[in-house]
Amino acid sequence: MIDALFGSKTRVKLLHLFLNSPGQSFYVREITRKIDEQINSVRRELSNMLEVGVITSDSADNKLYYQVNQRYDYYIPLKAIFGDNVGEMTSSTSLALEPTDEYSMAIRSIPGLRLALIAGVLVRGSSSAVDVLLVGNLSAQKVRAAIAVIEKGEGRDINYTVLSYEEFYYRLSVRDRFITEILNGKYIVLADKDNALSQK
Repeated sequence: MIDALFGSKTRVKLLHLFLNSPGQSFYVREITRKIDEQINSVRRELSNMLEVGVITSDSADNKLYYQVNQRYDYYIPLKAIFGDNVGEMTSSTSLALEPTDEYSMAIRSIPGLRLALIAGVLVRGSSSAVDVLLVGNLSAQKVRAAIAVIEKGEGRDINYTVLSYEEFYYRLSVRDRFITEILNGKYIVLADKDNALSQK
């Protein structure tokens, strides 16, 4: 039945492979072996999936590699259907309407944090390439632990950036493109101890 819903058995097998292997990339012959389908059928479906944006491609060592696009709009619902660990998806199905208390607490508990905002895949309507922006003199280990909480909840990789307060304030003052693009889009402020954003 699911084959009929999604168009072809090959496509279903590909979705299952990619959505259970986030962050992993595969080349065509490797894929055909893994899903046991004809190479022409695999190439056709890969082309369709690339066009839609479900997967991305990159070349290395004279081979074209494919992997799931974790920033695809429907990544979470597709993972809920095709992922093996469906039970882990319950906290992700809200599709980033508002930050959960768990996310906020994880971020705000980072020692030395002066500014934190979320955007990108964590805020509906945001097109930012950065999901979390953290400002302060922060421990890389503490940051990584907080981001891990969000990644577990979302079921995908999170793009985050850490800046010192001096660098952030300088970039803000010169209207740096990177900062401007985030602040001109949709975002949610989790912390702003110095009221830096009220001065923008």
